[in-house]
Amino acid sequence: MKYGLDIPAEGSVDLLSLGALIHRLDPGIIPFHKANECKIHVSGGEFNVAANLSDCFGLKTGMATAMVDYPIGALINERVRAMGVRPFYKRFEHDGVTGPNMATVFSDQGLGVRAPVVFYNRCNEAAAQLKPGDFDWNAIFAEGVRWFHSGGIFSALSATTAEVIIEGMKAAKAAGAIVSFDLNYREKLWKISGGLDRAQETIGRIVENVDVLVGNEEDLQKGLGVSGQEVEKESKLDPSAFFGMIDDVVAKYPQVKVVATTLREVHNTNSHSWSAVAWINGETFTAPTAQLKVCDRVGGGDGFASGMIYGLLSGLDPEEVIKLGWAHGALLTTFPGDTTMATLGQVKAFAAGGSARIQR
Repeated sequence: MKYGLDIPAEGSVDLLSLGALIHRLDPGIIPFHKANECKIHVSGGEFNVAANLSDCFGLKTGMATAMVDYPIGALINERVRAMGVRPFYKRFEHDGVTGPNMATVFSDQGLGVRAPVVFYNRCNEAAAQLKPGDFDWNAIFAEGVRWFHSGGIFSALSATTAEVIIEGMKAAKAAGAIVSFDLNYREKLWKISGGLDRAQETIGRIVENVDVLVGNEEDLQKGLGVSGQEVEKESKLDPSAFFGMIDDVVAKYPQVKVVATTLREVHNTNSHSWSAVAWINGETFTAPTAQLKVCDRVGGGDGFASGMIYGLLSGLDPEEVIKLGWAHGALLTTFPGDTTMATLGQVKAFAAGGSARIQR
């Protein structure tokens, strides 16, 4: 039992994610109020992990989610399949006028001293209508699933989505799968669904079922109600505050064996210092610090989570586990869009100390 986790050696699905699929409209460096065109990125915090693990790391992944039968749904479904992710859909019919809809996220990239801007249209979102009983978990897990993953964005969408997560997690645990959760605390989403108190009550019930937890200091403080230093501290790269909160996390949730996060110091929109830290079964590990020239920062945290999960599923040493997550997350910020364009060779080379010299 490595890392304190009893990870199944094999399965027809290496990782199954549960969450919401969205499409992100991206006008690049042009702010939306001046934009006349944009790119479409298919995304979703939980989907990104499954897509990255499939496309870059070569694992067998799946996604349990809502799908609407209309052109936007077809666009998103094409990208799900292109990334090699097996869909487990609860299907909804679109009424031609009001939905249900696949959510839209609007996100301009900013540039230099101008920060990125993110806002949502999740009105009548199909994923928010998911409820317990919508997925046949027994049939899904009977095929053999090694790892089950979900996140805080999906849990905030409605009163029923968190219950779907808990239902899925309990089924995963009963089937012997490892369960992970990315806290991904988003104040805008929780503000319209009950605020901080509901967030902490909801996330607390979810984390009772979790083995591997991803989240930074703000996530731990606001999502779990764990006390700690002020989130706005002098150095974003100092791991001491994060490690200082772990004892409280493990005291509240003793079944948690891994807690990890990225550390990011934003100098300007396109220049970041990047590191990562992990607590793995009582030991602490810190990745190197890299100086990043950022193309698109969206999805970097999901890139870290997917690289780390690959390392854990592969049984690698903890130092390699965190370096793979750190390296993949760093590389992901150099591509446009939310999901990976990296190769496994690039990730391993960067994790081992590789440079940006031309490859001939």
